[in-house]
Amino acid sequence: MKKLLYTFDTDPIPSVFDSVVAYDGGADHVTQLSGINVDNCVGLVEGAIYTRAPKNKKNTAIFIGGSDLIAGQNLFQAVHEQFFQNFRVSLMLDSNGCNTTAAAGVALLNQATSLKGKTAVVLAGTGPVGQRAAVLLAISGASVRLTSRRQSRSVEACDEMMERFGVELTPMLARDTDTTTAALDGAHVVFGAAKSGIQLLTASQWQNHPTLELIADVGTSQVLAFEGINVMDKNTKRFDKIVFGGIGIGALKLKLHRACIAKLFESNDQTLDTEAIYKIAQQMT
Repeated sequence: MKKLLYTFDTDPIPSVFDSVVAYDGGADHVTQLSGINVDNCVGLVEGAIYTRAPKNKKNTAIFIGGSDLIAGQNLFQAVHEQFFQNFRVSLMLDSNGCNTTAAAGVALLNQATSLKGKTAVVLAGTGPVGQRAAVLLAISGASVRLTSRRQSRSVEACDEMMERFGVELTPMLARDTDTTTAALDGAHVVFGAAKSGIQLLTASQWQNHPTLELIADVGTSQVLAFEGINVMDKNTKRFDKIVFGGIGIGALKLKLHRACIAKLFESNDQTLDTEAIYKIAQQMT
């Protein structure tokens, strides 16, 4: 029986990236549906959960993607609410690659050295990857500062993460050199989650920092968030700090994404969100 993956994409145009990784992860056929939301998903879910016998339901799965994390979270919840008894299929959320990217980055940091008791700063932390990275750093035992260019947005994101995951994050402003320096004061870990082409730190800001030990930047554009690192860095020693660049993290992210797709077809009751995906990443490292 063929393994069928349905991608519910919240964007008007579905992701090519998600399609390629779905096939590489073991799906026999991928059906990409765009513009999916809480109002139009019910019939689609019913088609997935009623059409195969219980022993064969593991061969159908749903992946939720798109660029909007809030829309993805809401859709994830709406889909899950349609399941009952054994009328369900496995389900994964990875809007904007937030869960797999954050899980890969934090797992690599935690492999390099224990994060327990460390002070970690997530710069540009209110986006999808930044929020999930902050949560996973906190789950790993770090004291986490989540920054934004707007203090109100940082506070809002921290409140949302507390409500959803039960983790306490410290909201901080990082808008210019002075506020970024203040956010990094005494920090051991810095995780960059900026949009492509936005620089967050100059070379001197991290190279000369007296307490920083671990540096991670998920960006892969020509202008990196952290000046002076290399996109290929993976557990690379620079200025007495361990550095991870976007492709260094991305290699594990792709392996993790494929592994999660494969896991969806092991049974019909897999629910892969942030914490479950992080556990898989930890096993892989």
